Amino acid sequence: MKVDWKPGTMVYPLPAALVSCGSTPDEYNILTVAWTGTICSEPAMCYISVRPERHSYPILKKNMEFVINLTTKDMAFATDWCGVRSGRDYNKFSEMHLTPGEAKCVQCPIIEESPLCIECRVKEVISLGSHDIFIAEVLNVKADEKFLDPETGKFDLAASGLMAYSHGGYYELGKKIGKFGWSVEKKK
Repeated sequence: MKVDWKPGTMVYPLPAALVSCGSTPDEYNILTVAWTGTICSEPAMCYISVRPERHSYPILKKNMEFVINLTTKDMAFATDWCGVRSGRDYNKFSEMHLTPGEAKCVQCPIIEESPLCIECRVKEVISLGSHDIFIAEVLNVKADEKFLDPETGKFDLAASGLMAYSHGGYYELGKKIGKFGWSVEKKK
């Protein structure tokens, strides 16, 4: 039997992403975001939702660019720490020993330790209540070559130990149980 709960945000799991922003080293900041995702494939677009009171909010509004850096089990501590500490008080890159790298299409840094960095330019900001949603076009994706299969050239993101967030907890993604379209494939 199911019970009714008040309306809430219960769509889980979500990516536990580190979003980097800022156009100069003195402005660089990192915020932890779980409310992020894909919203369109052509053109490639995604979003992040950010509270206006966050330190990164005015940086995002001013520059209208950000990078979504996917996280791994090895980045779990830094991911949590960057979500509970403010860039007003800390240089998160140096505190967490993360390396700001050069993006190809945006001025904000990528995080070199991330297996996949998604460079984004904001197209629209919509105020929704507690959070504003930053809708952005994906301009470039930087993939760590150590997860590229040398024979096929395919990117094996699952091999990176990706991390997800679910109802207050961080989890390493587990065993693959299928692939897109496997339910309708012809049996040999």
